[in-house]
Amino acid sequence: MTKTLVGPQLRHLRRRAGHTQAEMARRLGISPAYVNLLENNQRSLSVPVLLALTEHYGVDMRALVQDTDVTTLADIRAAMRDPVFSGEPPDLAELRAALDHAPGLVERFLQLYSSHRALVDRIKRVSGPDAPFLPVTPETAIHDFFREHANHFDGLERAAEALRDRIGGSADDIYTLLKRQLRAEHGVDTQVVRATDMPDALRLFDADARNVTLSEALDHPNRVFQLAHVLALLEARDDLDALVERSGIATEAGRARLRVELANYFAAAMLMPYDDVLRLAQTAQYDIDRIAAAFGVSFEQVCHRLTTLQRDGARGVPFFFLRVDRAGNVTKRFNATPFTLAEEGGACPVWDIHAAQNAPGIIVPQFVELPDGGRFFTISRSSDRPMIGRRFRTRRLVVTIGCEVAHVDRIVYARSFNLEDPTLFSPIGINCHVCPRQACGQRAHQPVHVNLPLDAHRRGGTRYES
Repeated sequence: MTKTLVGPQLRHLRRRAGHTQAEMARRLGISPAYVNLLENNQRSLSVPVLLALTEHYGVDMRALVQDTDVTTLADIRAAMRDPVFSGEPPDLAELRAALDHAPGLVERFLQLYSSHRALVDRIKRVSGPDAPFLPVTPETAIHDFFREHANHFDGLERAAEALRDRIGGSADDIYTLLKRQLRAEHGVDTQVVRATDMPDALRLFDADARNVTLSEALDHPNRVFQLAHVLALLEARDDLDALVERSGIATEAGRARLRVELANYFAAAMLMPYDDVLRLAQTAQYDIDRIAAAFGVSFEQVCHRLTTLQRDGARGVPFFFLRVDRAGNVTKRFNATPFTLAEEGGACPVWDIHAAQNAPGIIVPQFVELPDGGRFFTISRSSDRPMIGRRFRTRRLVVTIGCEVAHVDRIVYARSFNLEDPTLFSPIGINCHVCPRQACGQRAHQPVHVNLPLDAHRRGGTRYES
């Protein structure tokens, strides 16, 4: 059973009330020495003391014992790996100690780092000396909201599992079963129409007319997913509303985008139930095609689902997910790792993301090393989008997932590599604007926070380095 250690929270609560340890002990009916042990995380919080805290200090016991340490620790690890910090980063034990004994300081440090990151992003976007700073985009706000929850929403998971149990049947019959569920439980009919009859959309849900219209341009896995998405809007409406409210996103566009992503999360959780997909992923060593075949879903849907397997007590390999278009624009990103994902286009050309565009359907594995020394294993593969009109050319995207190198022994795609090879890792950066690497033959921009040395008498690989 997990011990409930709340030392810093207890100390903060006592100081906010203006009480000494002796006064708090008197109110809680315990000794001052015991209060001291609790505040220093040398004793765990008992139920009677927790109830007494609720009674005498009006604290919500759920807020007091909520465990956010895992996410905060990952955030501070990621922050300390930023090239803006020189020298050797603090080790995990030091970071844990800071979190245990100075949570307020850690919180303020992360706020400061978040402001720094936002400022760097804004500088990158400035096109001239008088260009205005841009606000945080809905995409960034949504990414950060998912990141704060470790890319896992257990309430949605449980609701999706319960719905899948009610629907019953196998993955082979899921399309018919979803249509039956929509009709029987919600009075919603489903029809598939020609792409020419719906030239500007792939799915339309008319809540008033109780009708879902799908384009024939959708292949079978995507037709299934769109019906699952509509069921999420109907079956999990209250859960979606609560999460949108908790996000703090103010703009209507941002809230609408978040609702779409949360409904997608629910749909994936229903089509690939947590325990089943984790068990198969571990057995198959994260063979994505094998998982996709077992659940009747697409390669991209499995990649996205793998990033969400972060349930306490039953965690999968922590992955990040990135999707880019032919021009390098980032169209979707989720993260359960310390890897820093670029918000905008211009991913490092040393990273073989774009190479997958020229090898459709082929998985491109790569070991990469960030400027901070962090090492990751990534796989990339093309993902073709549905065509909805003759005026659209091929909509081939690339999806990439990656994990820290410590997990590669669990990944089938890494079997053939020699981890002892000193040339195995490709030195990449997140974006040329913030990459401090020198003598990089692929550099396209001068970094905004590092002055690279220049020698007028020497021509290097690019004009930005000597």
